[in-house]
Amino acid sequence: MLRRNATALHVALMAVDGAAAVSLFIVLSLLRFGPDWPSAWVAAGVDARIATLTYGAALVASLWLQGLYRLRARWSWRREAIDIGISVLLLAFAVFTVLFLFRLPDVSRLFLLLLFPAQLVLTLGTRLLLRAAVLHARSRGYNTRYVLVVGANAGAESFARLIAAHRELGLIVVGHLVAPADRSPGTPRVSRPILGDIDAIESILHGQVIDEIAVCLTPGDVAYLEPLARLCEDEGKVVRIPQTLPGMFLPGGRSEEFLGMPILSLVYGPDRILSLLAKRVLDVVLSGVGLLVISPVLLGIALVVRLRDGSPVLFRQTRIGLHGRPFQVIKFRTMVPDAEAQLEALEAYNEILGHAFKVTDDPRLTRTGRWLRRTSLDELPQLWNVIRGEMSLVGPRPPLPREVADYDVWHRRRLSMAPGITGLWQVSARREADFDRWVRLDLDYIDRWSLWLDLKILARTLPAVLGGSGR
Repeated sequence: MLRRNATALHVALMAVDGAAAVSLFIVLSLLRFGPDWPSAWVAAGVDARIATLTYGAALVASLWLQGLYRLRARWSWRREAIDIGISVLLLAFAVFTVLFLFRLPDVSRLFLLLLFPAQLVLTLGTRLLLRAAVLHARSRGYNTRYVLVVGANAGAESFARLIAAHRELGLIVVGHLVAPADRSPGTPRVSRPILGDIDAIESILHGQVIDEIAVCLTPGDVAYLEPLARLCEDEGKVVRIPQTLPGMFLPGGRSEEFLGMPILSLVYGPDRILSLLAKRVLDVVLSGVGLLVISPVLLGIALVVRLRDGSPVLFRQTRIGLHGRPFQVIKFRTMVPDAEAQLEALEAYNEILGHAFKVTDDPRLTRTGRWLRRTSLDELPQLWNVIRGEMSLVGPRPPLPREVADYDVWHRRRLSMAPGITGLWQVSARREADFDRWVRLDLDYIDRWSLWLDLKILARTLPAVLGGSGR
């Protein structure tokens, strides 16, 4: 919860600060020296590309030294402006020192006098705009993570308020569960909804979108800690334990800090933030390029479906995504319009042992749909789901709500990662009829996840589709 969201924000800040500094250096060089500005820097004894990139990196380093990539208990634009001003002054001092030590008198002093004041204004402006954009996105529910607080006491209220004070992290406390000791006379009331007793946690996790659990128990309820951790491990939830009281410790956790408060984190699933950010970038880039490249193919398939099978061309269906988030998956329509109404009559012919449905010669398939299923071309519109962030290129199969409702507890850990268009079971057990085997492959993927594994699965997907006989 804390490291992932804070790191994502800090990486974005570093990228914006560095890009803004490089852009400013180039623009001012153009204004000062004209279109042939790299030659002017070479004549002054400095390689233009090295100078530009070094300047951008140096600004980021100066801001980092000033603590501008750490969470602050109280944020204000005045404090931000003062700290940025100090960082720019330190950068200016470093630059002039380097020029003196390396005897580079031909570097334009006018350029430098313009550069540093402009850098102060630009850095403050871009940070304020980025902060406003992040808060706007969070307020509209983008990339929001939902936190359930176990405990309804003073410590739980304090931790929930601390989270709420930092909206830029995108964390929302959905409510509290009451532990037995919280019912003692004199226990302070919490300001957020009480969702039930601690014994109702499993039904709460299954009935709402919950990404992470914050355990804020008092010493009298410490016996609940280990069972809670075991349940969250089975469900693939992240557990955070504020270390404000003795006894709140479990082996296997890692220590973090949130605004001076020590936190013990138990992470059950991928939590390498930079790799996860790279996965998201890869998803967006490949999906965007893919949609542009195959747009004639998509148009051709749409025309064939429309002419041979009529409307609608696209099929939308509710699926369950990350930690129970419902979304509308998009495919080319492959079945007759009333296919859902005919499902109950076909349940007896289901070839899958477990919580999924498959019939090889499904009578609901249209002529075009049978071919689309066999070639997996009906899946191509899901690239839009990937761009929207509802799916990934690689991940577990997105299940139906009725399937998830029947899951065993251990099945639900497959929801701890965004669903994918392709995945480990598609390339290694495409004809497997045992649902539990599918889930074990999904959990193996989650436990072993890396960007390299994603790339290998993508590379194996096309041969698996061409060598298979549809789904």
